[in-house]
Amino acid sequence: MKKIYLSRVKTQIARHNTIRDINKQIVLNYVRARSPISRAEIARETSLQRSTVSAIVDDLQLDELIEEVGTGDSTGGRKPTLLRLKAGTPVAIGVDVTPRETTVAVADLNGELLQKESFPTSPDIDYMNQQILSKVKRFAEQYRDHELEVGISIPGIADQAQGRIVYIPYFQWANWDIGDQITEKTGLPVIIDNDANAVALAELWFGAEEIRKTRNFILVMIAEGIGTGIIIDGQVYRGENGAAGEFGHMFVAENAPVNCSCGRRDCWEAHASEKAIISRYQGTKGSYHESGMDIERLIALAQNGEALATAILKDTAHHIGIGISNLIIGFSPQAIVVSGSIVRAWDLIKDEIDFLGQRSIRGELSNTSILQSTLGDCPTILGSLSLVLIRKFALAN
Repeated sequence: MKKIYLSRVKTQIARHNTIRDINKQIVLNYVRARSPISRAEIARETSLQRSTVSAIVDDLQLDELIEEVGTGDSTGGRKPTLLRLKAGTPVAIGVDVTPRETTVAVADLNGELLQKESFPTSPDIDYMNQQILSKVKRFAEQYRDHELEVGISIPGIADQAQGRIVYIPYFQWANWDIGDQITEKTGLPVIIDNDANAVALAELWFGAEEIRKTRNFILVMIAEGIGTGIIIDGQVYRGENGAAGEFGHMFVAENAPVNCSCGRRDCWEAHASEKAIISRYQGTKGSYHESGMDIERLIALAQNGEALATAILKDTAHHIGIGISNLIIGFSPQAIVVSGSIVRAWDLIKDEIDFLGQRSIRGELSNTSILQSTLGDCPTILGSLSLVLIRKFALAN
């Protein structure tokens, strides 16, 4: 799916037999990006005929995708009726699978959660199938009068083109067919992608304005592992069979505090993930799951001035920065966006990450901006929903 950039929309107005569908998406994008906006403003911005815009708006209202929200200022005639995306209408079910917790949620076109349920993620795949299917089926039945689609984000390799989960290294699950099972049980279409790719889409559509306007950036998601989502020219780059972006497994240094999910101790993930942070704090290797310490508590300790927690975060920032430096050298993106609970400690880690991220770039080149995500501590649920929402706003390639 290709994002519509409104600055170039006049060159995208269709002149063939799919004009209606494509122009409908363009109008919907204007309502999303510029609301509250009038029919006349949309016609003026897009060079579409007013009658065409009015007909499309009528269709979008019937589909419960947009709504009228009062009137604007008059420029000499009747006051214009203003439009915005309709809130509260369910359009997407998101299934967010992480190593620790799985969440199933329903959202409207604005990405606002209407309902959600969470449960601990289990290595028992039959249990996971039962839990996910029961919750998706319940939401599908509850909202059966609405046109829903399902987005699934997973911490592993997904072939989106084939709708297939290839491999989840944390549990060593291969060829998981949960998408097919959901479609079989509910009749709903399913979109599956790697969690970092999904969060990159969420940044592209729901992140800070600086990122929404950026056409080339890399999302670095630091959680139980490390994932990267690559946005090139406003689209996710997935590589062959969806395997691109596995930079959590690139070599950074030896003798990491924990094993990577692939089993090695020289990967970026083994040095800079949440489990690496906790293990450093504990001062022992491999005991991450044997302690009540978690990343939120460690960050809170550092913010409250505890010396050890602060030192651990700064040490981790060094390893995060090394990996980001490699990404900048290899891709020269406009921006790197760091996501996950670690951004709570951004004031403590930013300087070290910036220093390492920029030190190997030639002075005559434009610097890559290194930014913190604004999507909160749990961006992957919004990522899973974005897999569906982007289909409402984007043109097919």
